[in-house]
Amino acid sequence: MNSNMDQHQHHQAVQRALELGRSADPAALPELIALLKMPASEVRQLAASAIAKLASFGADSALAVPALAPVALRDPHPQVQQYALKALKCFGAAAREHLHDLDDLAANNRLRDYIRRAAHSAAEAIREGIRAETEGARHKCIRCGREVTPDEHTRSQQAFQRTFCDSCFDEVFLDRRNFETKVELNKTIITKAGTLVQSDGERRIAEWLSAHGIAYRYDERFRILSGHAVRPDFYLPELDVYIEYWGLDTAEYKIGMLKKQQLYQQEGKRLISLYPADKDRLDSVLRSKLALFGYHPPENGVGEP
Repeated sequence: MNSNMDQHQHHQAVQRALELGRSADPAALPELIALLKMPASEVRQLAASAIAKLASFGADSALAVPALAPVALRDPHPQVQQYALKALKCFGAAAREHLHDLDDLAANNRLRDYIRRAAHSAAEAIREGIRAETEGARHKCIRCGREVTPDEHTRSQQAFQRTFCDSCFDEVFLDRRNFETKVELNKTIITKAGTLVQSDGERRIAEWLSAHGIAYRYDERFRILSGHAVRPDFYLPELDVYIEYWGLDTAEYKIGMLKKQQLYQQEGKRLISLYPADKDRLDSVLRSKLALFGYHPPENGVGEP
């Protein structure tokens, strides 16, 4: 929490950013832009994430891009910068004037790898948007085969990285919402820090990470490969490492597990896979696997990557 905000103000701002991000209402953009200027890095990060979500619902790029660009290019907090870069990417060709700066970020060896990757990804998305505009590209819905309008293509690419007409988009979006609701209902186990998780294995992992001062995000959806949306169990942003707890033993589950592991590998993501057999020796397993990525957790207290 930033010293310029008291605890109550910080909590209110965090909750408001989360609420606006879930609203699917592009009219929330001006308030999110105001939150993007708050002193607390967590609030700025959540505001950037929320703006990215609203891009697929028609948020005004003329307002969003100028607000996001300074944060994406110069925010002093790496995670805030990463989220702002991801949000800028969602506005495609509308962010074309920042291409040169994004290329510079992507080529800057002094920056963290995940910042450089986010800058490169944003630049590529902007270039693709420009190409589509220039060529007058024609696209078809991958579900029904109907030719889509440029607006339909942009909307579905921003939301799913796939092309849908508006009718199919609504159906797919509803299916995704239903799935996400089911996942949330399965979160019935609470960690010491108050995070709701789906299994005892996930609880142990979350509490181990917290005990060793390792920041994590739990069960947040992100796009790992074109056409596939993946929800990692844990993402460690300061280490750029993903943790998946494979807790079931059914044939269908194992097929999904192998597919997901393949996606991580194809995208070059740093993945730690954990299984029920690891629960009773979690400390030694996580230490050895994190060491493969150059991080050695302290025996006690909080360590630095």
